[in-house]
Amino acid sequence: MDFDNTGDTELSELGEFGLIKHLTQHIEIYQDSTIKGVGDDAAVIDNGKMETVISTDMLVEGVHFDLTYVPLKHLGYKSVVVNLSDIYAMNAEPRQIVVSIAISNRFKLGALEELYAGMLLACKKYNVDLVGGDTTSSLTGLVISITAIGAAKKEDIVYRSGAKESNLLCVTGDLGGAYMGLQILEREKAVYVENPKLQPDLEGKDYILERQLKPEARKDIFELFKKLKLQPTSMIDVSDGLSSEILHLCTQSNVGVELYEEKIPIDPLTNDTAMEFNLDPTLCVLSGGEDYELLFTIDIGDYDKVKNLPDFTIIGHITNEAKGRLMVARAGSVHDLKAQGWNALLKK
Repeated sequence: MDFDNTGDTELSELGEFGLIKHLTQHIEIYQDSTIKGVGDDAAVIDNGKMETVISTDMLVEGVHFDLTYVPLKHLGYKSVVVNLSDIYAMNAEPRQIVVSIAISNRFKLGALEELYAGMLLACKKYNVDLVGGDTTSSLTGLVISITAIGAAKKEDIVYRSGAKESNLLCVTGDLGGAYMGLQILEREKAVYVENPKLQPDLEGKDYILERQLKPEARKDIFELFKKLKLQPTSMIDVSDGLSSEILHLCTQSNVGVELYEEKIPIDPLTNDTAMEFNLDPTLCVLSGGEDYELLFTIDIGDYDKVKNLPDFTIIGHITNEAKGRLMVARAGSVHDLKAQGWNALLKK
């Protein structure tokens, strides 16, 4: 195994996805039961009649969350939901989770009870069992690692690699709200640090704050697909920004795309808050992340199944790879779609 003498390379030069690609390039699969390994929302293991779907995610204090403004109960809930979202993005049903945490001695028992109360609340809502894990000490802060385990019939699983030319590109819900909720929280934290006597100004921002602090996985969409007998050709959840996720689908499927800016669903509060911060709402959607909506492609023949659904928006279509990965702006100009999503490796 040879990593080409890259020992002095800074991680920030690779970025998160570049690092994953670099470290996994030499992985070999030894088990016939491993259907899908690295490279999708979850791994897929063949267990006979059903496939087992497995995903894991880690949340690190100071990188993924700030306990200055994130309640521990909300954090516990969110840490479960973000993992379940990956299972739903495979068109599979989550069934169990395994929880591991590393904690420093500044946390008392009551704090951990709050954290686990949030986790158990999420388990109850999504009908998922917490079946094990591990606890260890940390010299710095709190680290949460959760593995989600789900199941699906082989023919129901949807990968990132199935998009075809002329497929419609769709997304659920609205986008950008979680990122703008984060901007509000960061702003109020800065005000508090400057003057702890001032109360935070959060009035009227409930929706985008909840999108950041207590997101929901799209279990309802998973169930709706079955009701509609709709099988997406590819799918991914929107965790790292819309542009990154679209490019993941395109790369895995070897296709191009035309995304229409005017079609991107943005809640009025998200739009107004972005303008308040002098930010471009579209850029917030493309690069913000943490919406945990589902981005998927469907055969154009399934258009009638989704055209009148209030929670589905057709935002573009898949093209030949040679045509590129493009966004058509509201004014009609065409731009290359760039992945500028949130990057944990660059966060200081």
